Amino acid sequence: MKSRVITSLLAVLSCCLVSAGCGSNSNTATAIDYSKSANWLSLPSQLDPVQNVDVFYVYPTEYFAGSTGPLIGEINDVNMVAGAKNAFQKQATAFASVGNIYAPYYRQADAVYTLGLETIQDVYNFIGGIPATDVISAFDYYIKNYNNNRPFILVSHSQGSTVVALLLQNYMKTNPDVYKRMIAAYAIGWSFTPDYFAKNTHLKFAQGPDDTGVIISYNTQGPGFTGRNPIVFPGAMAINPITWTTAGDLATVNQSSGSLLLDANGNVILPPQLQPHFADAQVTRINPTTSAVDPLSDTSVLICSSVDPAKMVIVPNIPAGFYHNYDYPFYYYDIEKNAQNRVSKFVSQ
Repeated sequence: MKSRVITSLLAVLSCCLVSAGCGSNSNTATAIDYSKSANWLSLPSQLDPVQNVDVFYVYPTEYFAGSTGPLIGEINDVNMVAGAKNAFQKQATAFASVGNIYAPYYRQADAVYTLGLETIQDVYNFIGGIPATDVISAFDYYIKNYNNNRPFILVSHSQGSTVVALLLQNYMKTNPDVYKRMIAAYAIGWSFTPDYFAKNTHLKFAQGPDDTGVIISYNTQGPGFTGRNPIVFPGAMAINPITWTTAGDLATVNQSSGSLLLDANGNVILPPQLQPHFADAQVTRINPTTSAVDPLSDTSVLICSSVDPAKMVIVPNIPAGFYHNYDYPFYYYDIEKNAQNRVSKFVSQ
């Protein structure tokens, strides 16, 4: 733990020596003008006349500072923009059948630095600066200028879900009329904990396939993964994206609606193709430090045991079986089907 803290401090020091003001996470940074279409990854020019639902998507971490870049990237960083477009194809498109997709670009925190943060509060503190300020500003602009009182779904992953957690905590608390129109928040790839919900009593974690106004999340890893999953913090909660329950029963590949077929580099093969009977799912309690199964632990992850970890894209310096990048693709068609169901339930109410 000490070495990780030292590494993080050195990263901050190195960054600030390279560029004046780099690494600053102050809310005083220049605000992004979300009236400009260039600052949106997805901005429907014409609404689907059949769909009276919106989707607001916040993409995962796609910014890497390297050894010389600032800890917070620019909104037009070339690599981040390219990564955001790829993530959109793997994640947001699962909701194309239910709503008009809006997705802002935002200034992201560096992936390596963020993964090295020791506690969940450290992550909230850092992401709560410029990244969260940008996204909440974009969401507020969307609500006031594009939404027109339609019901909506929040969709996010990884750093995007950390930002959405802060949006739900702050914006929705002060804007309850907006929150009433939220069908669900698929804020996958982040650790929502009982402590988070104790502090935010206006929010609740999903318990089944039909409930609305809820937060849906999980973190996927293989049964052979060892050590600390850098996305999983003590108390993390999970729901099974095949059965849509928090119970620990195994959902087999035959129960799944199917996965999204990816190439060897983890990119979407266009047009999107169904990969049947690929990923199973089981909510499992683990020790958050070792990832060993621990029925008495309060930390839950989603275990996928049907996939060969050697055939998945390996993340440098993280053991095989880290399926963070596959949270959506493994269960793509299950998510699509569930979104359709929740929209139907919400509209019928």
